[in-house]
Amino acid sequence: MSDPRTRELAIAVRGLNKFFDEKHVVRDLSLEVRRGEIFGFLGPNGSGKTTSIRMMCGLLTPDSGSGTCLGYDILREADAIRRRVGYMTQRFSYWEDLTIRENLDFVARLYEMPQRTRVVDEALERLGLAARQHQLTATLSGGWKQRLALAACMLHEPELLLLDEPTAGVDPNARRNFWEELHRLAARGISVLVSTHYMDEAERCHKLAYIANGRLLAQGPVDEVVRFQGLSTYSVRGEGVTTLASQLERMPGVDQTVAFGSVLHVTGRDAAALEASLRELAASRPDVQIERIETSLEDVFIHLVAHASEDAGGGS
Repeated sequence: MSDPRTRELAIAVRGLNKFFDEKHVVRDLSLEVRRGEIFGFLGPNGSGKTTSIRMMCGLLTPDSGSGTCLGYDILREADAIRRRVGYMTQRFSYWEDLTIRENLDFVARLYEMPQRTRVVDEALERLGLAARQHQLTATLSGGWKQRLALAACMLHEPELLLLDEPTAGVDPNARRNFWEELHRLAARGISVLVSTHYMDEAERCHKLAYIANGRLLAQGPVDEVVRFQGLSTYSVRGEGVTTLASQLERMPGVDQTVAFGSVLHVTGRDAAALEASLRELAASRPDVQIERIETSLEDVFIHLVAHASEDAGGGS
């Protein structure tokens, strides 16, 4: 590519669309991902996240649209893209009756890699698997299986990683270790596309995209995504959270109420109307404590989920 800016982009796509039979799964998707960036995809199940990721990386042909991935055309040069991509599916897909080393050696054979022993040794060391290399994969916990899967999809030294909800069902400590490894990979210039439902993971991405019903509704760094929604949020404490929520939902300016334990997060776009309603509540309920708080990514996520249902259609 002659354009210096294009060389900085791992992905640049415009107007991608995909149909499965009569269902419009992805609608006019345009997106850019920089090299060395961790880009998170959020959205409800069936929103089109996985289909979008696969199209952007040449694993699935769009019905219309154009773009490049790692400098290659996603329509004409898909084979070249696939050789430079590592794909980690949500479901563990390696052989449970083989050891960790045997699994990695088998994958290296599939890639016809020279010096397989050295490559596998380095992968075992890099992901902290060397001490367990002779352990049967069937006996591994979810966290260790996750490490094996990441080691396997990194064997051929891809420039781009696609991770489809990689930490589903994994304990918090294993999730934290996994994300530390992702940031080390990004620091080496490897781009990462990851779909997740965990808010703490989303906040660790350099940028986010929120997709619902096949449409891209928000994208950018976390602080920009939150700010762009223009929401005001208050915490409300008092007796009978459920009753309070029902009362507030009927008041002007209140777009959503969400219980976090014994606290309600009350959110709305019309800041003045929301504040007036909360003042009215406080006047009638002296026991209620009301405090203005920063809108969180989770508040925004819930707001987007609620409003996405206004659009027709869906994806997968």
